[in-house]
Amino acid sequence: MTALELLLTRFSNPNLTEPAPSGLVLENILSAAMAVPDHGGLSPFSINVIKGDGLDRLTTALVKATKAMTEESFKIEKATKMAFRAPMIIVVSTCYQEHPKVPKHEQMITAGCALQAMQMACVAQGYQGMWRTGDLASHPIVKDALGVSAENDIVGFLYVGSSAREIPEKRRRDYLEKVTFWD
Repeated sequence: MTALELLLTRFSNPNLTEPAPSGLVLENILSAAMAVPDHGGLSPFSINVIKGDGLDRLTTALVKATKAMTEESFKIEKATKMAFRAPMIIVVSTCYQEHPKVPKHEQMITAGCALQAMQMACVAQGYQGMWRTGDLASHPIVKDALGVSAENDIVGFLYVGSSAREIPEKRRRDYLEKVTFWD
């Protein structure tokens, strides 16, 4: 698969199972984050790789945060399963820095690019990654459990693993729906 084929044919598969990437494959995924556009060379993000017992620890935080938001049992039950949608979760959060030429929103974009680059590196190496966020990404209990300070943001949870089953390719929208040409 060429780089262009990857970009044009990639899709998210939420059906993930073991094995998760490890060794050089995981190193490549994490290294991809370090190659993203980064105005000022700030690397304004941090990465948590969560697997094994770490998924149990993340579940504890997700359930605690959900209970703080609601008493609805089905939502609490859902929170008990979230971390186990994949054998590994890579969490990207911001590490905002004061800089006269690099505003906060650019730093958020760099962190998002890091997550997207890791997702592409997963697919390029035969794995899948599903980027998720949701209400719990901004909850103080979850942020605290992941070591994310109140002034920073969780950009996303990248669920990573092998395809448990193939899913049909989604129809892509025509780019002409979104593009205006200035000639």
